[in-house]
Amino acid sequence: MEMRADLLIVGAGMVGSALALALRHSGLEILLLDGGPLSVKPFDGQAPFEPRVSALSAASQRILERLGAWEGIAGRRVSPYSDMHVWDGSGTGEIHFSAASVHAQVLGHIVENRVVQDGLLERLHDSDIGLLPNARLEQLRRSGDEWLVTLADGRTLRAPLVIAADGANSAVRRLAGCETREWDYQHHAIVTSVRCSEAHRATAWQRFTDEGPLAFLPLSRDGRQDWCSIVWSTTPEQAEQAMAMDDAAFCKVLERTFEGRLGEVIEADPRVCVPLRQRHAKRYVQEGLALIGDAAHTIHPLAGQGVNLGFLDAAVLAEELVRACERGERLADVKVLSRFERRRMPHNLALMAAMEGFERLFQANPLPLRWLRNSGLKLVEQMPEAKAMFVRQALGLSGDLPELARV
Repeated sequence: MEMRADLLIVGAGMVGSALALALRHSGLEILLLDGGPLSVKPFDGQAPFEPRVSALSAASQRILERLGAWEGIAGRRVSPYSDMHVWDGSGTGEIHFSAASVHAQVLGHIVENRVVQDGLLERLHDSDIGLLPNARLEQLRRSGDEWLVTLADGRTLRAPLVIAADGANSAVRRLAGCETREWDYQHHAIVTSVRCSEAHRATAWQRFTDEGPLAFLPLSRDGRQDWCSIVWSTTPEQAEQAMAMDDAAFCKVLERTFEGRLGEVIEADPRVCVPLRQRHAKRYVQEGLALIGDAAHTIHPLAGQGVNLGFLDAAVLAEELVRACERGERLADVKVLSRFERRRMPHNLALMAAMEGFERLFQANPLPLRWLRNSGLKLVEQMPEAKAMFVRQALGLSGDLPELARV
């Protein structure tokens, strides 16, 4: 059986689901497919934290609120943080950021990806958007002015416009022949949750070591502040050693690497190790096709900005498609899709370049560069206006914002 739609979104992760919800009142016939079951799991507030979390900015929170998903997310488990403390483990430079510096209550929320996903899925199940679970993409080819999609189970789909929201290893991007620029960071990230003897004080902590950055991101459960999500970027060799340790040895090494800033690391959940690789599509669009989120760009987890960029991609693309509908334009026209690309590509590239430069600066060993980064941290720490500018950037409330993210 062949199914048809005006718009086919491949990938019902956080970004693809957000795009579908942003278009639910557009009048378009939308199909959202994913290789997973697309079911909402019952939430257990006493269950261990999921290892993969996101640092949701204020802009992302606004988008999720307007999509109707934030209430379900906040009703499960979110961990607001109001401060950020960063220091150079090879020197004496430190810097502290506070939401209060821009009269905000929080800098953002640390939220398990599964919690965000379920909050979005609840709204999708309440909508008239077509959901295709357990649908794995097998083939993608042009058929006249449309795309013909073949699934692994033999079903076929037709749509004039396909949106790739299927992640960093996007099958759509590969099958459509979209070129990327990419490189290996020569680092792996170890992610897990740990319990410390001292409270995190609603603060995101980050230490830059000679091997890579180590972040302790605050998690909250039942009002307790002794759990953190960690993202430890290090060399493949050290990552392999850390993954092979028993829990007690791992906690001791982690505590030492973190300089014991939150006291003793008492226990750790199971660890996940992820190779780090940066990708950026040379074009986000072509006739009848657009890439969003990790399908278009992946960024170092240094600042936790990946999903925030993806949510902005989804909101901007939805905005441009709705405008095109109102004008009676053909949505698959590359001229229409290029408006989305022109709005998002410069912003994404600028942030990726900044994170790349930041990461390289803190990995640099020459003494002059060590002196420069320590002096820079100390200088910015003494400049309230400069720190406030960084805070506003972290909140995601500057630049060309889509309507869904505006005040």
